[in-house]
Amino acid sequence: MVKIKVGVLALQGDVAEHASMLSKIDLEPVPIKYIHELEGIEALIIPGGESTTINRLADFAAAELLDRIKEKALKERMPVYGTCMGSIMLAKSVEGSDQKTLCLMDITVRRNAYGPQKASFEADIAIRGEALPYPAVFIRAPQIISAGKDVEILARGENEIFMARQKNLLATTFHPELTEDTRVHEFFKGMIEEILVKEG
Repeated sequence: MVKIKVGVLALQGDVAEHASMLSKIDLEPVPIKYIHELEGIEALIIPGGESTTINRLADFAAAELLDRIKEKALKERMPVYGTCMGSIMLAKSVEGSDQKTLCLMDITVRRNAYGPQKASFEADIAIRGEALPYPAVFIRAPQIISAGKDVEILARGENEIFMARQKNLLATTFHPELTEDTRVHEFFKGMIEEILVKEG
């Protein structure tokens, strides 16, 4: 049986960790650095990292690559999952910032909402449809502070959203690749399979 190929944007961030999680759930990870590599994948993960670095890359070396990602997500309905910084890249709006994003998902994000790296933490959160809590890891994490009517909220705290889906797009403000729990990646796998069936 041919495995589904899932790209991991390999400009920076937790590329190896996401690749390991994908392998655990019987998907084939493909590091993506160049625009032509996008044509061989069915879905893409944008990992956590430093959003200002990606901002600089968006102006120069990676501009065409990011434009093609946006095109594939919009026109070809390629599933795209952004974790932490990746959720910022998906967002249509970043509070108080001129951060360049892909402007794909109808969410507003607040950068570094919990403070600097030393304020990183872990917390058990409730994900819709899951009986057991999920051990979420937050590292210089953003907050999703608002979402449009077409956005499905899958996990939330008192004043922020931790996980959300909008059609072929998925965002989490935490790092599931830094745990041993594959459930979030399995959810994304289910999204990919669902969209592949719909698209024929």
